[in-house]
Amino acid sequence: MASVLVASNRGPVSYALAADGTLSARRGGGGLVSGLSAISSGSSQESVWVCAALGEGDREAVRRGESEPGVRMLDIAPEIYADAYNGIANSVLWFLHHHLYEIPREPVFDAEFRRRWDSYRSYNRAFAEELAASADEGAAVLVQDYHLALVPGQLRELRPDLRIGHFTHTPWALPEYMRMLPEDVREELLWGMLGADELGFHTWGWAQAFITGAHIRGPHGEADGFWRSDDPWRGVEHRRAGGEPRRTRVHVFPLGVDGDDLRSLAHTPEVDDRLAALRAEIGDRRTIVRVDRTELSKNIVRGLLAYRELLRDHPEWHGGVVHLASAYPSRQDLEVYRAYTASVADLAAEINTEFGTDDWQPVLLSVRDDFPRSLAAYRLADVALINPVRDGMNLVAKEIPVVSEAGCALVLSTGAGAYEELGEDALTVNPYDVSETARALYRALTMPPTERTDRTKRLAAAATAMPPQRWFLEQLEALRGDTPEGRSGS
Repeated sequence: MASVLVASNRGPVSYALAADGTLSARRGGGGLVSGLSAISSGSSQESVWVCAALGEGDREAVRRGESEPGVRMLDIAPEIYADAYNGIANSVLWFLHHHLYEIPREPVFDAEFRRRWDSYRSYNRAFAEELAASADEGAAVLVQDYHLALVPGQLRELRPDLRIGHFTHTPWALPEYMRMLPEDVREELLWGMLGADELGFHTWGWAQAFITGAHIRGPHGEADGFWRSDDPWRGVEHRRAGGEPRRTRVHVFPLGVDGDDLRSLAHTPEVDDRLAALRAEIGDRRTIVRVDRTELSKNIVRGLLAYRELLRDHPEWHGGVVHLASAYPSRQDLEVYRAYTASVADLAAEINTEFGTDDWQPVLLSVRDDFPRSLAAYRLADVALINPVRDGMNLVAKEIPVVSEAGCALVLSTGAGAYEELGEDALTVNPYDVSETARALYRALTMPPTERTDRTKRLAAAATAMPPQRWFLEQLEALRGDTPEGRSGS
């Protein structure tokens, strides 16, 4: 049994199954891992991380009873997992919260959607049951992200004694998007979230979207079947028909980066080798850097269009700038993502054909997951281009100013969650306005060195204000009511 529990789709460890049948474990990193390690270091507290088995190696580890201390991996039926993960979480909730639907064609909520929603409910239920079985009386449970939006409500029914928190790493859909969902599904989603004592978001914008965008009525429209805003910044009061009134508090925890750890990673021998190779290829040219997954919300195509417009409008920069673009393939099991990845590669090739010379390639595109190369690009960055249409936070916007060696000008869209913290010292753009983005890139390239240095220092300070371990611990303290803010909403 445990007094602190974390639940997420992906866990802190994964297993690889070799041809000879042996299993090898690989430990992950990130804020949750370091935060839970801090909790686990105290002998008086037991912690458990509940996650899903993602591949055959993970499933085989579960079957053999192999596990890391403090990790409970769930072997959910592959067909249930596929429906829940790709069919609902990534194809419905992700598109909903990022406003990605092509409205004349999508969404379509038919019998197949209902079947997949049943799988999503079952997937969440498996987590809720494992958490209920593993938690001490009054334990603190931190549930992560849109994959597990129903868990708080399901767990509340099973274990009303628990302190339950949920953190959403994505944006939250605006009201007009939420109303696209069938009413019963929307209400199930919201009641699932409202099972938590605490809801966390990266920004007040996403928090306010949740608070103002939901409205739930009971089966007969009775007054005790809906929730209402009480004090928007303390949370929402709600009562299910026949139940007692409850409050779910809503807080903002803007995840940052660990500056010392990131700089250390950026100066390993492997990164130094990648840096030397890039410098040999780029020469003394200025660099515009972006690092993204080929995720539809990241807006890579419009970023490339803006770079092309910069080169068309300012021929004086021909041969003097290189766009270092890392675009890691993402969700390639979904056709729309495969098509988007191909469009990114095609546009980069078109720009190189239009402007390239024997000794200058305007776009250096990497379409494979190469973290050392990304860190090397961070160090080289004169300009960072971060222009998502909608993003929960976007840590790359925080990482590049911390690592850039000469200081960088940040071109940042208003759609990034990081805009709330970094907007004052960035060159901000409308993510849909290609011409405005091109003008911002030009201003960034021509920014006086002293201004760029000063902006970079302030950006780096803001980026490291809430490093991952503190981010985790502050959520835990708020959930337990260990802070004045936490106690005020009880």
